[in-house]
Amino acid sequence: MNAPMRSLTIHSLYSTASPSMLKRKQSSRVEAPPMTDFGPDETLTDSADILWINKAWVHSLLRACAIISVISVCMNTPKTFEHYPPLQYVTFTLDTLLMFLYTAEMIAKMHIRGIVKGDNSYMKDRWCMFDGFMVIFLWVSLVLQVFEIAKVVDQMSPWRMLRIPRALIMIRAFRIYFRFELPRSRINNILKRSGEQIWSVSIFLLFFLLLYGILGVQMFGTFNYHCVTNDTQNGTVSWNNLAIPDTHCSPDGEGYQCPMGFKCVDLKDLGLSRQELGYSGFNELGSSIFTVYEAASQEGWVFLMYRAIDSFPRWRSYFYFITLIFFLAWLVKNVFIAVIIETFAEIRVQFQQMWGSRSSTTSTATTQMFHEDSAGGWQLVAVDVNKPHGRAPACLQQLIRSSVFHMFILSMVAVDVIVAASNYYKGENYTRVYDEFYLAEVAFTVLFDLEALLKIWCLGFGGYISSSLHKFESLLVVGTTLHIYPDLYHSQFTYFQVLRVVRLIKISPALEDFVYKIFGPGKKLGSLVVFTASLLIVMSAISLQMFCFVEELDRFTTFPRAFMSMFQILTQEGWIDVMDQTLVAVGDMWAPVVAIYFILYHLFATLILLSLFVAVILDNLELDEDLKKLKQLKQSEANADTKEKLPLRLRIFEKFPNRPQMVKISKLPSDFSVPRIRESFMKQFIDRQQQDTSCLFRRLPSASSSSCDHSKRPAIEDSRYIDQKLRRSTFSIRARNLLEKETTINKILRACTRQRMLSGSFEGQPAKERSILGVQHHIRQERRSLRHGSTSQRITRGKSLETLTQDHSSTVRYRNSQREDSDIKMIQEKKEQAEMKRKVQEEELRENHPYFDKPLFIVGREHRFRNFCRTIVRARFNVMKPDPITGAVKHTKYHQLYDLLGLVTYLDWVMIVVTICSCISMMFESPFTRVMHVPTLQIGEYVFVIFMSIELNLKIMADGLFFTPPPSSGTFGGVMDIFIYLVSLIFLCWLPNNVPPESGAQLLMMLRSLRPLRIFKLVPQMRKVVRELLKGFKEIFLVSILLLTLMLVFASFGVQLFAGKLAKCNDPTIERREDCHGIFRINVSVSKNLNLKLKEGEKKPGFWVPRVWANPRNFNFDNVGNAMLALFEVLSLKGWVEVRDVIIHRVGPIHGIYIHVFVFLGCMIGLTLFVGVVIANFNENKGTALLTVDQRRWEDLKSRLKIAQPLHLPPRPENGVFRAKMYDITQHPFFKRGIAVLVLAQSLLLSVKWDVDDPVTFPLATMSVVFTLIFVLEVTMKLIAMSPAGYWQSRRNRYDLLVTSLGVVWIVLHFSLRNEYTYMMGACVIVLRFFTICGKHVTLKMLLLTVVVSMYKSFFIIVGMFLLLLCYAFAGVVLFGTVKYGENINRHANFSTAGKAITVLFRIVTGEDWNKIMHDCMVTAPFCTPDKQRYWETDCGNYAGALIYFCSFYVIIAYIMLNLLVAIIVENFSLFYSTEEDQLLSYNDLRHFQIIWNMVDDKREGLITTSRVKFLLRLLRGRLEVDLDKDKLLFKHMCYEMERLHNGGDVTFHDVLSMLSYRSVDIRKSLQVEELLAREQLEYTIEEEVAKQTIRMWLKKCLKRMRTKQQQSCSIIDSLRDGQQHLRPFFPPSIETTLPSEEVNTNNQDNPSQPEQNSGLQQLLSPTLSDRNGFCHDSSELSRPQRKLGQWRLSAGRSSMRSMTLKMNPVSDQASSGSEVKKWWTRQLTVESDESGDDLTDI
Repeated sequence: MNAPMRSLTIHSLYSTASPSMLKRKQSSRVEAPPMTDFGPDETLTDSADILWINKAWVHSLLRACAIISVISVCMNTPKTFEHYPPLQYVTFTLDTLLMFLYTAEMIAKMHIRGIVKGDNSYMKDRWCMFDGFMVIFLWVSLVLQVFEIAKVVDQMSPWRMLRIPRALIMIRAFRIYFRFELPRSRINNILKRSGEQIWSVSIFLLFFLLLYGILGVQMFGTFNYHCVTNDTQNGTVSWNNLAIPDTHCSPDGEGYQCPMGFKCVDLKDLGLSRQELGYSGFNELGSSIFTVYEAASQEGWVFLMYRAIDSFPRWRSYFYFITLIFFLAWLVKNVFIAVIIETFAEIRVQFQQMWGSRSSTTSTATTQMFHEDSAGGWQLVAVDVNKPHGRAPACLQQLIRSSVFHMFILSMVAVDVIVAASNYYKGENYTRVYDEFYLAEVAFTVLFDLEALLKIWCLGFGGYISSSLHKFESLLVVGTTLHIYPDLYHSQFTYFQVLRVVRLIKISPALEDFVYKIFGPGKKLGSLVVFTASLLIVMSAISLQMFCFVEELDRFTTFPRAFMSMFQILTQEGWIDVMDQTLVAVGDMWAPVVAIYFILYHLFATLILLSLFVAVILDNLELDEDLKKLKQLKQSEANADTKEKLPLRLRIFEKFPNRPQMVKISKLPSDFSVPRIRESFMKQFIDRQQQDTSCLFRRLPSASSSSCDHSKRPAIEDSRYIDQKLRRSTFSIRARNLLEKETTINKILRACTRQRMLSGSFEGQPAKERSILGVQHHIRQERRSLRHGSTSQRITRGKSLETLTQDHSSTVRYRNSQREDSDIKMIQEKKEQAEMKRKVQEEELRENHPYFDKPLFIVGREHRFRNFCRTIVRARFNVMKPDPITGAVKHTKYHQLYDLLGLVTYLDWVMIVVTICSCISMMFESPFTRVMHVPTLQIGEYVFVIFMSIELNLKIMADGLFFTPPPSSGTFGGVMDIFIYLVSLIFLCWLPNNVPPESGAQLLMMLRSLRPLRIFKLVPQMRKVVRELLKGFKEIFLVSILLLTLMLVFASFGVQLFAGKLAKCNDPTIERREDCHGIFRINVSVSKNLNLKLKEGEKKPGFWVPRVWANPRNFNFDNVGNAMLALFEVLSLKGWVEVRDVIIHRVGPIHGIYIHVFVFLGCMIGLTLFVGVVIANFNENKGTALLTVDQRRWEDLKSRLKIAQPLHLPPRPENGVFRAKMYDITQHPFFKRGIAVLVLAQSLLLSVKWDVDDPVTFPLATMSVVFTLIFVLEVTMKLIAMSPAGYWQSRRNRYDLLVTSLGVVWIVLHFSLRNEYTYMMGACVIVLRFFTICGKHVTLKMLLLTVVVSMYKSFFIIVGMFLLLLCYAFAGVVLFGTVKYGENINRHANFSTAGKAITVLFRIVTGEDWNKIMHDCMVTAPFCTPDKQRYWETDCGNYAGALIYFCSFYVIIAYIMLNLLVAIIVENFSLFYSTEEDQLLSYNDLRHFQIIWNMVDDKREGLITTSRVKFLLRLLRGRLEVDLDKDKLLFKHMCYEMERLHNGGDVTFHDVLSMLSYRSVDIRKSLQVEELLAREQLEYTIEEEVAKQTIRMWLKKCLKRMRTKQQQSCSIIDSLRDGQQHLRPFFPPSIETTLPSEEVNTNNQDNPSQPEQNSGLQQLLSPTLSDRNGFCHDSSELSRPQRKLGQWRLSAGRSSMRSMTLKMNPVSDQASSGSEVKKWWTRQLTVESDESGDDLTDI
């Protein structure tokens, strides 16, 4: 560089590194974990006589041959050979070569390893066995092909299925990468664990499939009743006999009734087979489970519901299918995502070294340097010292590094993108070859080529190509340069032109950082993409060989068609059509096997594979562990900063001059009390004092003499130096006194702080292993000792040098925790100071501005009317009042209901009810029942407006409108309330009779639909949901920009390639536009479910239509706008199959790659990116995103403890042998498993529908009676074993008793009545008993708890979704209530009423053909009848309204709200996923505590007294054991914590368990900042109180012992009284104590001769001096243990003149004796606590 620069390179620092540092680095590399190889053992012995098998090129050749083998299998189909006959011989030749090569390898390995003998033989190696099977199938395929060429075997024969396993040879090409830098045992443990979890969740999914399958069979049965013409005879059913469209009906009148000329007939009775009727339905349990899985995939479920609505009662269909979608599609299936995310998170932690760090943004080839910036500071920059420089002048090199050059290039890229996006289809008459868009493209290409050449000239080719960004730019340069060649223009090279938009990501640093965060570590995401592509290829090859010979099935004839079909199943769009067509083609025999095949593939692809993409994205968004605590502290500090300032609306008052209110006195001053002086008034005097002090410092010699400003003077730290300067200077006495006061106060504070620090205790290391409670208690004590006593001499006194070294290392070890303590305390103090400053600011404004905090500047601050309004506004339900004596809150039986009632104020409850009633009134509105013309509906409007007027007036009078501290409209919710109120008021005053479409009146009616959003404002939890969504808006916005960029790239490409090419004549026989005229007959699609074949001479129903040359109805690529809309629909994975088929048919098969690439990127990365970002934002808003591993485990532990309940199992009876035997039998695992098997067997009796007319029903019901009697016997045995009271304690037993009782009642009714109602009751009893299986299986129970907890936590999210859906439903009725029927708008799906609109919107939430409904609502003239006066008279739609309405609804609900459910499930699943090694408290610990609690809580009430807590703690064993010999102080702390919790009241199961959990973890690692501060304060308070109690009890014991000795030496007391007066000068001040009343009573009982006036006996206790002061002790006293307390010693032996003096004081001194004792002990404990700490700890 030409300019001189002072720099210090990092590599020079490394050159000065110490040798020990280098040794540590080398040792760390040596001790790395060995590579675990799961691949084949290709390193054979070197002594082998066959050497070529060990060559590396041979291994590479064999891997390449594996890919060639897969290609050969993909080409080996009859249809491929028919189109390309030479391929038959090409595949034969390839297979022959591969056969010889792999056979030679197999023989060589067998020769070297041995076939069977030996530890490393060929038959004992897994991969060798796999290779051997592949060779066998290769031989079989080759022999089969020989027979096919020789015409011995038909090419369309099922023998082709023998080639299916050949596709698995693809594994051989990638198995070399099965090597991990982890121990094999750890990897096996991870794989085993994840496999168990996936298997458990699969069982859970199967449980729900079985449940809904049984319900479907019993609720619906068959769907075979259709409307046919009256002349339809048996065996003559055809397409022309059915209604158009095909309609299901109900023969008993509960569903749809056929119109005139049709009858409702069961088609099965007319001779149709199951294959013709279709395989979907609820005929029996197998097909019912198959149908339930189809509906759970959210594909085609709505058409099943419509069929059920037509055939059965409407309520039954809605209940069944809506609950099925909610539980199976939204809750249970999302548990798979939770499994994969949790598993991947663990793998990520373990494989961090293999995948590399995510935080490395600088290339390893660069060197970092310290560079001095313009401000004089130093900055760390990355500079490549080895990068070659070009030969360009320095000015050009400086130019390419300037920001102006980069901004110019990016602006040119933006202009290029805009120009490319402006391209459109100009019609067929436009024949200009070189248009303006081509010329612009040439100009931009030349510009960017010159840019690349300039960079190469400046940086050199090596320096240019070394950057990844420059490689991408060079690729674009080459591609776009070829693209402007006329023959290649508007070809596949157009991709390079449209990819220039990717360079615009550099404009936004936030977007660039987000993109790097997602795609930067590309190894994981790239590996997953390769794995997905390989899986698609293998599964396509397998399906190809499985179905290529099936007649009348064209989906698997060639590999491209098979690949498209399997890819279609992966995206779930139309996958049921692929499966149904295949099932119909293979026939009834193979249909179940084929269905299982497709379901397993769909299950793996959609639940596991897509979940892997979500897991990878979440892992990329995850922060490193070392950054999480730092961000926690920064976030807490930022929250403290934001609370310091007042809002802007209140700071406005500071701009006005102060106008304090003055009071005019009309009476004498003596008539008034002394007023409180305002702080704002006194503050000016304080400021004067500070000013004087600053002037004082200015006069000092060390201070600056230029100004009196306090901020400009230098800091003087030594107070003594300041004091000397003050004494030498001559200035005001007031300033000197002020500084002296400050200095004295600081000394007092430091002394108090030192005194409090010295009160800590220290304990040594434990001699042997303790429980987790003892270990954590020891950690706490050691941490406090090192923190408080690091400078004290009591740690180092009497210790050896080795011990001192250990103490020093421990002090260094805890120095970081001390720094963390200071950070936490600083944040806490900052929050307190911020709150104080905020209050002071508000108080000053209230004092100095008369209009501050005055509603509407009229009502006074303390006016009676305002107080009255405040009382009404803030009144709420509160029954849970604390006890006035103990202060404990008593939980009643209905406390949950009381909590719900106290959730909001009474006024808000009234408005919630009024809003709900108003929404119900709006539900009755429709285009034909309008509120303007129906007075009954106007009542609801008047009531809503009146109540809302009262509410707003009360809230404004109480809290003000805007310029008050708690304003009613200061938030977005308050503004929305006022907006809704004004809209309702204007509409109510207007009530227009005529509402033209697309007018202001219609807009006003649409704005009325926002009324349900008031619930968000009234309910606090709903506001929290909105805040959580809005907080993550930034990341969601960035994801939206990425997806829009992706759509823009493909839209621009689509416009340039497909513009005008998708138009075609609607008559498929016409190819040219000139021939597209006249009319033709078009066939009508009658049914999607029936599979009828046309008979000879029969035609499908149809009608004559005119020929039209036009684009497809729903999409085109004529301009970028239409292309973006089409790609947005494709991005939602709806309608993309239609787009694919049209492009392939009208443009060419090669262009099908375009839509497949976009769908893959949109599905695998785009949609999963939305899911990952929403989950990450949800975790961040809840605070879990920044949690470390320990903190997350602690949160999981707390959630698990909330779920845990006491064992409701009575103990084994000991008084009766028979009862004990029954108890052992009923609690045996085999007995429980047997009952579970019986429950499952009884449930299988519902495999067919129980119908009265079916002869099979009665035998099945009779068998169910036998099962019920067995369950009655089970209940009887448990009642005998546990007793009725013990049996009733368990909720599960109560449920079993209820179901069994219902079963007994059903048995009686069944044999007495035997009608359809008794059969229905019997089926209900069996279904209720089916739920008991979850309680008998641990995994199912935990997963069900996960779903239940997720439902509980997502309640308000679900309510929020419903409110949004209700708003859109009201708006849809106004916009599209009269739209004509179309492709998807029909009698089932329309917006004629709010109820039907809700069902349509629920269908759109699941994504079921939402784009087709949108296009039906876009219909405009001339395809409809417009009306410009009344919107209810037209059947047209609204193009712009439909576009905004449906797109916004789908994005908000499907992309954001539904993903919040996934986030909640992922959060709660960790409760089930955690294992013993991850848990802070394992399941065994919880089980042990439940057993001990069950022993202590003999009444099974869930409550015990605090006295029993001590007994419970003594009974605990294992990791929760409290050793009283070592942890006696911990035991006292735990007991006092329980006593303090409810002020001595009873404690619950969760109270004790929560206390144990806090004591069993390291709170510094597991707790967050706020919780940590609260917990440490609580434990500090407990320690102080326990210390006081300990000292108090010790004093009582001492006094009691002295009283006993006094009684024994009562004869010499009188003689000692005189002697004490002479010895008093040698002793410290006397101590007087008062005996407790109970001790005095005991004394009176023990010594009845003592007079009653001695009941108030007082003793004077004076400690003796130490031995070094010349006092001797009796030999009997020296033999007894004595305790030191400061410099004084309390003797435990006999009383004597030399050890202790006892004195009887008068009774009148009782009041002063207790205070004297307290003062003396306080002085002794605070002055000499260094020596007494150890003794006090041992007490």
